Amino acid sequence: MRIANLDNRAVLVVGAGTGAERAVDIATVSDGRFGPNISAVFDAWAEVTEWAAKQDLRALADDGVDIDRRLLGAPSPAPRQVFAVGLNYHDHAAESGFESPTNLPPVFTKYASSFTGPDSEVTIPAGGNVDWEVELVAVIGRESSQIDESDAWSHVAGLTVGQDISERVSQLRGPAPQFGLGKSFAGFSPQGPWLVTPDEFANPDDLELGCVIDGEEVQKGRTRDLIFPVSKLIAALSRTVTLYPGDVIFTGTPAGVGVGRDPQRFLQAGEQLDSWIDGIGELRQRFVADSNE
Repeated sequence: MRIANLDNRAVLVVGAGTGAERAVDIATVSDGRFGPNISAVFDAWAEVTEWAAKQDLRALADDGVDIDRRLLGAPSPAPRQVFAVGLNYHDHAAESGFESPTNLPPVFTKYASSFTGPDSEVTIPAGGNVDWEVELVAVIGRESSQIDESDAWSHVAGLTVGQDISERVSQLRGPAPQFGLGKSFAGFSPQGPWLVTPDEFANPDDLELGCVIDGEEVQKGRTRDLIFPVSKLIAALSRTVTLYPGDVIFTGTPAGVGVGRDPQRFLQAGEQLDSWIDGIGELRQRFVADSNE
C-alpha cells in the first residue's frame, strides 16, 4: 500500500511507478471513517490498513484524480517527534573522520518546520555551505516502547525517501556543533513522494538509494549496509523514549557527501538535486540564492 499527503489530505496511491499515478481520497472512499488529514490516518493505522486491504484499488482508481506532484507534502507532515541518525554507514563514518559506532549512533532532531514534499525550491542561506544526505526515512505506525528488535517492523507504518540537507557552517562551528539547527533551515527536510508499507518490498532491509546533482551521481548505496538497520534503531530508541504514530526517523546517509570530499563541494544556486530509493520514488530539489545575500 502507498499513502500520500496530497494537498493536506490523506490519499491512497494507485499505479505508483507507472508515471500515471492516481490518488484516491481516503476520507471519501471510507465514508468519513478515516482522515481527512494524514495525521488522523496514522492515529488509526491498524484499522486503516485492515480496511485498505479489503479495497479493490483498481476499481477505486476510477474515482481518483491524477497526482500533481506540486501538491504533495511530506508523508507525515506534523510528527510529534523527529529523529535523525548520524554515522550509520561505515563508509560515511570514515569519510567524516570518525570510528564506526558500536553502540547506538548519534541521534539528533530535525525540526518539522523544515519539512516539505518531494518537489521543492530550497534557498541557500547567506554564507552557508549546503550539503546533501540522501536517507531512508521510516514512519512509525503505532505507539511503541520497550520493544524487541524482532518485533520492530510491525511498528513501522511505512518507508519514504528523505534528504537530510545540511548547512555545514552553522552545523559545525563552535563552541559545540548545532546539528538540529544546521539541518533545519526552511526546506531542508524534503520527503516523499509517498509512504510505502513494508510488505510492498521483497526485503525492506535491502533497498538501493542515491542522489545526483545535475545528472552527476554523488551518492549511491544500499540500506543493507546500515550499521543499525531500521529494526535495531527502532528497538533502541524505544528503550529511551515512547514512539508515537506518525513519528519520523531519518536513518542515516551513505558515503558521498560534499563535506567529505577533497576538495569539498557544496550545492550552488541553480543546481538540481535528484534523490531516489528503489521501490519508493524520487525527490527533486532546485537550489536558489538567498535574496538578502
